[in-house]
Amino acid sequence: LLGVVVGTGLATAAGGTGGGYAACAVFTLAGVLPYVVRHRDLRLSVADRPPWSLRGFLAGFRLSPRRHPDLAWAWLTRFLLNVSNSLVLLYLLYFLRDGLHRPDPDEGVLILTAVNGATMLATVVVGGAWSDRTARRKPFVMWSGGLMAVATALLALWQTWPGAIVAAAVLGIGFGVFTSVDFALMTDVLPTAADRGKDLGIINVANSLPQVAAPALAAPIVTHLGGYRVLYLTAAVIGLAGAGLVTRIKGVD
Repeated sequence: LLGVVVGTGLATAAGGTGGGYAACAVFTLAGVLPYVVRHRDLRLSVADRPPWSLRGFLAGFRLSPRRHPDLAWAWLTRFLLNVSNSLVLLYLLYFLRDGLHRPDPDEGVLILTAVNGATMLATVVVGGAWSDRTARRKPFVMWSGGLMAVATALLALWQTWPGAIVAAAVLGIGFGVFTSVDFALMTDVLPTAADRGKDLGIINVANSLPQVAAPALAAPIVTHLGGYRVLYLTAAVIGLAGAGLVTRIKGVD
C-alpha cells in the first residue's frame, strides 16, 4: 500500500510519462536486487525431490472447480473485486482530466492515491484482527466488497472533486479490509499443503489478470457506451457480484 503511494509520488515528481516509467524501473530494480543478492533459498536434496515429468508438471496447473468449489468461488470473488478496483484506479487520471477537467490531473491522482492509501492502511490491520477475533471471514469480505461498490457508485453519481476524495477514502476503507481478510480466506480454502505454492500462484492470477482485463473492458465503455458514469456503475455492479459470490463458499464462516 505504501508502495502505491510512494510510487505515484515518484512518478509525478519525475515529470512526464517517460520520466515516470524510468523512475518505476529504477526503484523496481532497487527493491528487488537486495533480496536477490542477499537471500539464499533452501534447496531440497535430490532424494527429497518428487519425480518430474512434463505431463505431471502441466497437470499441476489444473485446478478443478468441481473438486475444490470453495477455492473456485474464492478465486472468482477476488477476481471480480479486483476488476472493480482496477476499473477505478487505472482510469483515474483520464477521469480527472476529461471528466472533472482538473487543471493538474497528475497532482489529483497523487492526492487521491494518498487518501486511498491512508484509509487502506488504517483498516487493513484492524480488519484482519477483527476477523481473527470473531473467527469469521465471509461477512468481512461481503461488506468490504459492498463498501467498494458504494465508492465506485459515488464516482458515477457525484462527479465533483470533493466527491472523488470521498470515494477514494471509502474505497480505501473497503479495499483495506478486503485485502487482509481475503488473504486469510484464501489460505483457509487451500486444498492441500503439498500444493500451496502452486495454488497461491493460481490465486495470484486473480490479482494480476484484472489489471489486464480492466482496460480492455473500460475502453469501449468510456468511448462508446456512456463514458465514465457508466464505467463506474459497471464497476459497482461487478464489485457487488464479487461480494455476493463469497456466500457460495461453504467451508469457511
